[in-house]
Amino acid sequence: MVQKPSQRQDLKQVIYDVIFGFESKPGRLFDIVLICLILLSVSAVMLDSIHVLHARYGSIFYKLEWFFTIAFTIEYVLRVYSSPERRRYVLSFYGIVDLASILPTYIAFLYPSAAYLIVIRIMRVLRIFRILKLFRYIGEANLLFSALYNSRRKIFVFLFSLTTLIVIFGALMFLIEGPENGFDSIPVSIYWAIVTVTTVGYGDISPKTPLGQAIAAVAMICGYAVIAVPTGIVGAEIMNELNRERGRTVRTCGRCRKTGHEVGAVYCNRCGEALDRVAPDHE
Repeated sequence: MVQKPSQRQDLKQVIYDVIFGFESKPGRLFDIVLICLILLSVSAVMLDSIHVLHARYGSIFYKLEWFFTIAFTIEYVLRVYSSPERRRYVLSFYGIVDLASILPTYIAFLYPSAAYLIVIRIMRVLRIFRILKLFRYIGEANLLFSALYNSRRKIFVFLFSLTTLIVIFGALMFLIEGPENGFDSIPVSIYWAIVTVTTVGYGDISPKTPLGQAIAAVAMICGYAVIAVPTGIVGAEIMNELNRERGRTVRTCGRCRKTGHEVGAVYCNRCGEALDRVAPDHE
């Protein structure tokens, strides 16, 4: 029996409400189950990369991977089918991530190592922002991004200065310590300087001479600036962003001209007049 157009449209709407909807109970349940499957899939890939587990349970992991891939493929097809704007969904961020999460398994037929790219599925967990209604934090994320963007020149100058300092430390250690102490070349010495200045300290290369140890001590002290300087730059810019944001939302009373009301205030806390405009920054 051929479905009538209205019946197909109703079915398409039901699928859309379940897959794309998150306000209804079925939609929320679908998203929760989907996220659980994503986490299980990524966990299976990680466990399969352990040689001992792969040797013992490799066939189980293989079957699980195909189960998850087929399930996600069906879900992707249903998303494309039920979407009112298919092109927009396919080219959207979530659409690209959804497609990329199923391609590695099929590509693995030609390049077996590509199967481990399945861990990109973890990006699909970003849907939890929608499920838990965490989009209220997008404003804070935008504020942080604006602070980083506005401080980009300062960060560039800092990184350039830090790179210059690291090259100098590396060249000095190559001259002082030499290949006999593990500093085989200037690039290797620069690697040591990066590890030391960033306070990671792998310990695979270490100076042996007193002068080399003295320079290493100076590099370690400079390492604290690596943490302090960018933190101060970004922190100051975040405060500037907060001040600019507050300046855009300062409410001024039209009667008594009092400013400094809380964001969202409706009436003046001095005279009770309705607050009906936003004050410019110079007021």
